[in-house]
Amino acid sequence: MIAYIRGSLAYREPENNLVVVETGGVGYGILVSGRDLDLLPGYGEEIRLYTYLQVKEDGLQLYGFLTREDQKLFRLLIGVSGIGPKGALGILTALSADDLRFAVLAEDAKAIAKAPGIGHKTAQKLILELKDKLKLEDAFEARFARADAGVRAEVSGLTAAKNEAVEALTALGYSQTEALKAVRRVELTEEMSVEELLKAALKQMSF
Repeated sequence: MIAYIRGSLAYREPENNLVVVETGGVGYGILVSGRDLDLLPGYGEEIRLYTYLQVKEDGLQLYGFLTREDQKLFRLLIGVSGIGPKGALGILTALSADDLRFAVLAEDAKAIAKAPGIGHKTAQKLILELKDKLKLEDAFEARFARADAGVRAEVSGLTAAKNEAVEALTALGYSQTEALKAVRRVELTEEMSVEELLKAALKQMSF
């Protein structure tokens, strides 16, 4: 198993979503999402891609990701019936890891179907197969971890507050999609209570 490849970026082929990473005198051709392709450094700079190796009858193909989070989601996506590696890359191009999690948890098939080659029925199947494998808390934790690694001690409390706010909004009659979107738009602070968060989310509903 190749967990990741670290080396210098030799070149890229945007039309094929292909990059070549040179390490140890060997250039590895790796397929990446369009989203990751836009975030790559310049030629000759060091890069690390977390990888997935697909074994095919006619050869091997490496898929790469800038984060382990995307790598994990890719593995989940290709486990869904009807979604292959290229389809999974298309989804991760159309949706960030956060947006994909929220779309699945909110059962927003329309958002997922925006990915190239993914129809509404496939999006619904994806939601059905992944909704029990993804957690709302994980989505919020990942967002806070990226925003500020120093607040990890407060993450569990903050994510619990957002989860409660979403549940409260759905109890008030809002759809889960509306509730998730409103709560995500609130700028959360350590001192904010669930009640304050709920009030702020309700204000977002009016916009």
